[in-house]
Amino acid sequence: MLDSQELARRIRFAFEHSSRGTKARVAKECAINPQAITGWERKGSIDRNHIPTLARLTGRRVEYFLDGSIGDSDSLELAEGTRRTDGVSDSEMVRADYVHVEQLDGEVDMGDGRINDDYPEVVKSMDFTSAFIRSLVGFVPPPGRLVLVTGRGDSMIPIIQPGESLMVDTGVTSFDGDGIYLINTGNGQQVKGLQDRGAAIFVVSANTGLYPAFPLPTGSMIAGKVYLRNRIDRLN
Repeated sequence: MLDSQELARRIRFAFEHSSRGTKARVAKECAINPQAITGWERKGSIDRNHIPTLARLTGRRVEYFLDGSIGDSDSLELAEGTRRTDGVSDSEMVRADYVHVEQLDGEVDMGDGRINDDYPEVVKSMDFTSAFIRSLVGFVPPPGRLVLVTGRGDSMIPIIQPGESLMVDTGVTSFDGDGIYLINTGNGQQVKGLQDRGAAIFVVSANTGLYPAFPLPTGSMIAGKVYLRNRIDRLN
């Protein structure tokens, strides 16, 4: 474990060797006052929960800020599946062992449908380990493909509770086998199960007493596949 003085030095070094605006991005994504970063640089007084975000945005490995086993020169790390290109520094690359997922300011209905803005704002973001994402999705998708949305309504109870944050793979835009999807049947975005029943793909709810299954209407859109393993914690 690094002492506060050395941690502060490393934080200063990381910012000095990252791109302009990195401090503001770190403050925004950690939901802190930018002035708090001054305390990080002077006293090393950083909440350990913010270290993954600090590491990702400065292009450092998490261990660089946790112990003395990694020095300044060997702490940079490129993202998994990416290559360095001209004009892009190490500090702009996403760390391989963390996946950045944005929480959108939009809700999806688990009932009759909910209309959202075409481009909902990002309200928060979270960093998940690549191992967790791989166990959930089966692979590590490219940056920006996974998003978090909030489910509302009662049609998917007890599988999904109202208010839960749901991870959506927006790269899935067609039926990819039985599962839970983000769809739009013409009445707004919904989280529903899709099930191949032979003659047709059916839209199914967990709360079958109130929401009977029906064939997926022609022209319906699939906006992503929803993953629920181990539950995604609510973002308070």
